[in-house]
Amino acid sequence: QVKEEQEEYFELLPGKLLDIQINFPVTIRKKLILVGYELGKYLILKWPKSANKNDYNDVLVEGNGMIIRYLLEGDAGKCYAFRTNINSIIQYPERLIFVDYPETLENRELRNKRRKETHIPAAISMGSDNNEENVNKIRGVIRDINLNGCGFSFKANNDKVKVNNRDITVWLNGVDNETKKLSAKVCNSRNEKGLVNVGIQFYDNSELVASILKSLQLEDHLT
Repeated sequence: QVKEEQEEYFELLPGKLLDIQINFPVTIRKKLILVGYELGKYLILKWPKSANKNDYNDVLVEGNGMIIRYLLEGDAGKCYAFRTNINSIIQYPERLIFVDYPETLENRELRNKRRKETHIPAAISMGSDNNEENVNKIRGVIRDINLNGCGFSFKANNDKVKVNNRDITVWLNGVDNETKKLSAKVCNSRNEKGLVNVGIQFYDNSELVASILKSLQLEDHLT
């Protein structure tokens, strides 16, 4: 079990954002970029730049412990966490933190129902009561789906674009030769080098979603 989870963790590419927590001498939480790793030895994290070079020197101490958490999206939908210790720190050309490679991983499911990986052309628009076809839409693909929600991806023109947590409408074309729309809300959004991944939760559209899944021959993800 642990071996499988560690293999899954190290499918993460450099640039992944990790949530770190240090509890001594004070509790702090930061989001750090994964720069790289060497299997079985260490991970390298990049500390964000600060005008004060001595910033957080009281907690960034070799031997100090930290908790690292991260999300795996797609069909997994899991939050992983592990405990580690600061191994060493370098200040140039960036403040890089070397932490011990995790010995064990803990995880919890984020979804009650697993999603089916897909590649369905779709679009989203702001607001959950859109009725007009000519409303402004963001076009992309649904990368996974089940009765409760879906993952939607689209390309942005820079790495800062995100979708705020708010009500939206999901548009699907060509389902039974019709355009289907679902009221939903954005739960999370992240931008990875210009590819925006949006986690979407459907409102109470269970019958409509079920009919769409059947039309797309995805009946095995109705339950």
